[in-house]
Amino acid sequence: MTAAGVPRPRVTVATVVARDGRLLFVEEESPDGYVINQPAGHLEAGESLAEAAVRETLEESAWRVRLTHLVGIYQWRAPNGQAFVRVGFAAQPLAHESGRPLDAGIHRALWLTPTEVRAERARLRSPLVEALLDDWLAGSRFPLSMTHLAK
Repeated sequence: MTAAGVPRPRVTVATVVARDGRLLFVEEESPDGYVINQPAGHLEAGESLAEAAVRETLEESAWRVRLTHLVGIYQWRAPNGQAFVRVGFAAQPLAHESGRPLDAGIHRALWLTPTEVRAERARLRSPLVEALLDDWLAGSRFPLSMTHLAK
Protein backbone atom coordinates (compact mmCIF):
# COMPACT_ATOMS: atom_id res chain seq x y z
CA MET A 1 0.00 0.00 0.00
CA THR A 2 1.05 3.54 -0.60
CA ALA A 3 0.82 6.22 2.06
CA ALA A 4 -2.56 7.24 0.61
CA GLY A 5 -3.90 3.71 1.12
CA VAL A 6 -3.95 2.92 -2.61
CA PRO A 7 -2.61 -0.56 -3.43
CA ARG A 8 0.67 -0.62 -5.30
CA PRO A 9 0.56 -2.46 -8.61
CA ARG A 10 1.59 -6.10 -8.57
CA VAL A 11 4.32 -6.87 -11.10
CA THR A 12 3.63 -10.00 -13.08
CA VAL A 13 5.17 -11.75 -16.06
CA ALA A 14 3.55 -13.91 -18.74
CA THR A 15 4.91 -15.96 -21.61
CA VAL A 16 3.56 -16.70 -25.09
CA VAL A 17 4.99 -20.06 -26.16
CA ALA A 18 4.23 -21.20 -29.71
CA ARG A 19 4.55 -24.70 -31.18
CA ASP A 20 3.06 -26.06 -34.39
CA GLY A 21 0.44 -23.30 -34.70
CA ARG A 22 -0.69 -23.65 -31.09
CA LEU A 23 0.03 -21.58 -28.00
CA LEU A 24 0.72 -22.79 -24.48
CA PHE A 25 -1.92 -21.87 -21.91
CA VAL A 26 -2.83 -23.05 -18.45
CA GLU A 27 -6.22 -23.73 -16.98
CA GLU A 28 -6.25 -22.55 -13.39
CA GLU A 29 -8.65 -22.30 -10.48
CA SER A 30 -10.30 -19.01 -9.67
CA PRO A 31 -13.24 -18.00 -7.48
CA ASP A 32 -15.36 -18.12 -10.66
CA GLY A 33 -14.25 -21.60 -11.74
CA TYR A 34 -11.51 -22.60 -14.15
CA VAL A 35 -9.99 -19.78 -16.21
CA ILE A 36 -7.43 -19.70 -19.02
CA ASN A 37 -4.16 -17.79 -18.80
CA GLN A 38 -0.74 -17.75 -20.34
CA PRO A 39 1.85 -19.25 -17.99
CA ALA A 40 2.18 -16.25 -15.69
CA GLY A 41 2.93 -15.16 -12.17
CA HIS A 42 4.49 -12.67 -9.83
CA LEU A 43 8.01 -11.31 -9.90
CA GLU A 44 9.92 -12.50 -6.83
CA ALA A 45 12.49 -10.49 -4.92
CA GLY A 46 15.95 -10.63 -6.46
CA GLU A 47 15.00 -12.12 -9.81
CA SER A 48 14.95 -10.46 -13.19
CA LEU A 49 11.78 -10.19 -15.25
CA ALA A 50 13.22 -12.75 -17.68
CA GLU A 51 14.11 -15.17 -14.88
CA ALA A 52 10.59 -14.83 -13.47
CA ALA A 53 9.02 -15.59 -16.87
CA VAL A 54 11.12 -18.73 -17.37
CA ARG A 55 10.46 -19.91 -13.79
CA GLU A 56 6.71 -19.29 -13.93
CA THR A 57 6.39 -21.07 -17.26
CA LEU A 58 8.14 -24.14 -15.86
CA GLU A 59 6.20 -24.11 -12.57
CA GLU A 60 2.80 -23.69 -14.21
CA SER A 61 3.17 -25.81 -17.35
CA ALA A 62 6.19 -28.11 -16.82
CA TRP A 63 7.73 -26.66 -20.00
CA ARG A 64 11.31 -25.42 -20.11
CA VAL A 65 11.53 -22.46 -22.48
CA ARG A 66 14.01 -20.01 -23.95
CA LEU A 67 12.83 -16.44 -24.10
CA THR A 68 13.15 -14.85 -27.53
CA HIS A 69 11.54 -11.41 -27.23
CA LEU A 70 9.75 -8.90 -25.08
CA VAL A 71 6.23 -8.54 -26.51
CA GLY A 72 4.80 -5.73 -24.40
CA ILE A 73 4.12 -4.15 -21.04
CA TYR A 74 0.52 -3.86 -19.85
CA GLN A 75 -1.38 -2.17 -17.02
CA TRP A 76 -4.79 -3.18 -15.69
CA ARG A 77 -6.93 -2.35 -12.68
CA ALA A 78 -9.11 -5.27 -11.61
CA PRO A 79 -12.72 -4.67 -10.54
CA ASN A 80 -11.61 -5.07 -6.90
CA GLY A 81 -9.23 -2.11 -7.35
CA GLN A 82 -6.00 -4.14 -7.42
CA ALA A 83 -3.61 -2.84 -10.07
CA PHE A 84 -1.33 -5.02 -12.16
CA VAL A 85 1.64 -4.40 -14.43
CA ARG A 86 2.28 -7.39 -16.70
CA VAL A 87 5.45 -7.86 -18.72
CA GLY A 88 4.81 -10.20 -21.64
CA PHE A 89 7.48 -12.31 -23.31
CA ALA A 90 7.66 -14.66 -26.28
CA ALA A 91 9.48 -17.97 -25.89
CA GLN A 92 10.42 -21.18 -27.66
CA PRO A 93 9.59 -24.50 -26.00
CA LEU A 94 12.70 -26.56 -25.22
CA ALA A 95 11.59 -29.59 -23.21
CA HIS A 96 8.56 -30.88 -21.37
CA GLU A 97 9.07 -32.34 -17.89
CA SER A 98 6.07 -34.66 -17.96
CA GLY A 99 6.50 -35.91 -14.39
CA ARG A 100 6.82 -32.44 -12.87
CA PRO A 101 3.90 -31.41 -10.63
CA LEU A 102 2.23 -28.14 -11.61
CA ASP A 103 1.81 -25.19 -9.23
CA ALA A 104 -1.07 -25.32 -6.77
CA GLY A 105 -4.22 -24.09 -8.45
CA ILE A 106 -3.11 -25.08 -11.95
CA HIS A 107 -5.48 -27.72 -13.34
CA ARG A 108 -3.58 -28.44 -16.56
CA ALA A 109 -1.44 -27.04 -19.36
CA LEU A 110 -2.95 -27.03 -22.83
CA TRP A 111 -2.02 -26.04 -26.36
CA LEU A 112 -4.66 -23.91 -28.10
CA THR A 113 -4.92 -22.24 -31.46
CA PRO A 114 -5.67 -18.51 -31.45
CA THR A 115 -9.20 -19.35 -32.68
CA GLU A 116 -9.73 -21.71 -29.75
CA VAL A 117 -8.54 -19.03 -27.33
CA ARG A 118 -10.97 -16.50 -28.81
CA ALA A 119 -13.79 -19.04 -28.44
CA GLU A 120 -12.95 -19.16 -24.70
CA ARG A 121 -12.88 -15.34 -24.30
CA ALA A 122 -15.35 -15.48 -21.40
CA ARG A 123 -12.95 -17.74 -19.48
CA LEU A 124 -9.79 -15.64 -19.89
CA ARG A 125 -8.27 -14.76 -16.52
CA SER A 126 -8.16 -11.04 -17.33
CA PRO A 127 -8.05 -8.65 -20.30
CA LEU A 128 -4.26 -8.89 -20.04
CA VAL A 129 -4.37 -12.38 -21.57
CA GLU A 130 -6.02 -11.21 -24.77
CA ALA A 131 -3.96 -8.00 -24.96
CA LEU A 132 -0.72 -10.01 -24.89
CA LEU A 133 -2.11 -12.52 -27.40
CA ASP A 134 -3.23 -9.74 -29.76
CA ASP A 135 0.16 -8.02 -29.65
CA TRP A 136 2.02 -11.29 -30.22
CA LEU A 137 -0.24 -12.17 -33.17
CA ALA A 138 0.32 -8.66 -34.60
CA GLY A 139 4.08 -9.29 -34.57
CA SER A 140 5.06 -7.16 -31.59
CA ARG A 141 8.65 -8.20 -30.79
CA PHE A 142 11.28 -6.21 -28.92
CA PRO A 143 14.80 -7.25 -27.93
CA LEU A 144 15.18 -8.91 -24.55
CA SER A 145 17.91 -6.36 -23.88
CA MET A 146 15.12 -3.86 -23.18
CA THR A 147 14.75 -5.45 -19.74
CA HIS A 148 17.57 -5.14 -17.22
CA LEU A 149 18.26 -6.19 -13.66
CA ALA A 150 20.40 -3.35 -12.30
CA LYS A 151 23.10 -4.46 -9.90
